[in-house]
Amino acid sequence: MAEDSVYLDYQASTPLDPRVREAMLVWFGEKFGNPHSNDHVYGWAAEEAVETARTQVASLIGAKPREIIFTSGATESNNIAVKGVARALRGKRNHVVTIVTEHKCVLESCRRLEREGTEVTYLPVERNGLLDLNRLDDALDEQTALVSIMAANNEIGVIQPMADIAALCEKVGARLHSDAAQAVAKIPINVNELGLDLLSISSHKIYGPMGVGALYIRQKPKVPIEPLMDGGGQERGLRSGTVPVPLAVGFGACCSIAADELPNESKRILSLRTRFLGRIKRAINDTHLHGDLEQRIPGNLNLSFANIDAQDLMMRLCRVSVSTGSACSTATVQASHVLQSLGVEQHLLHNAIRIGFGRFTTEAEVDFAVEEIARAVTSLRQSAQVYERVG
Repeated sequence: MAEDSVYLDYQASTPLDPRVREAMLVWFGEKFGNPHSNDHVYGWAAEEAVETARTQVASLIGAKPREIIFTSGATESNNIAVKGVARALRGKRNHVVTIVTEHKCVLESCRRLEREGTEVTYLPVERNGLLDLNRLDDALDEQTALVSIMAANNEIGVIQPMADIAALCEKVGARLHSDAAQAVAKIPINVNELGLDLLSISSHKIYGPMGVGALYIRQKPKVPIEPLMDGGGQERGLRSGTVPVPLAVGFGACCSIAADELPNESKRILSLRTRFLGRIKRAINDTHLHGDLEQRIPGNLNLSFANIDAQDLMMRLCRVSVSTGSACSTATVQASHVLQSLGVEQHLLHNAIRIGFGRFTTEAEVDFAVEEIARAVTSLRQSAQVYERVG
């Protein structure tokens, strides 16, 4: 536990693993070649490092190295996948399907496509956050170019049944994309076993550096996709621009570590989540869990405490770093579109906090966080009761 703060926001970003940092360091100094310079030893060394990283990323998800293109992160990967496939198939298939709890970058990409003339279906989810497969089956037809569904939700951690979704897509010949930024390295993900055509990953969600990610694009059968950027034709012409070697190396290293440590790490993190949830429920009455508890990544909880505004709670949690279930702007605080989609009661919408456990979380930190949150909630409720009596 840090001396003055506990970090429990692992869905927002993860600490850089020291082993990853060590792998990257040489590429910030003595090794500095451009991986696309094929005329000298500096470029060859950089290219070899990038291709090693590509293999490490591919191996983690059961893909081939040539099916991986490097991007700046999951947001860019999602944009390339959703817009790229829809535009490539426009005129042949003009329909995209997604769900209302997707990350904003997928939803906004779909809205951009709508303005271009693509028909988009936004499917609802059940109260537990899971998709009703019958609804998906009804929405699909021979015009469907792409289905984009998150493997694990970024706010509530709920895991969608991707293999079952893939089977429905296959019936009508639709391509399937998944934003797996919150799933990769937290649960087993194999693109072939799940039947995925495209998959997005972000390095800083899995103990790697910020600013790099990847998009998996199936080779056989080939997925038609139109690039978003024009340039030198790097990354098989789908993502022009120089690949940042230090970041790619770090990304590869964190994938290699995850492949080795995933089974034991998941069990340990799940035990921390179980410990936290049991203790927080005993400490605070009227604790509400959002999203299915069983179909959930190990390190996620999304909780509301009745009669406690999340922003007020956050102001009192000076020594515990968690995040709210709201998206804030400079002018307003809007309720989470994910929680609204679950049908969460109005009086709980602004109360939710997301708690994320990870590789470096300890039992001592879990217990400390429970105490701090319980103390803050109790204090706020007592203040509210005093205010009511005085009022």
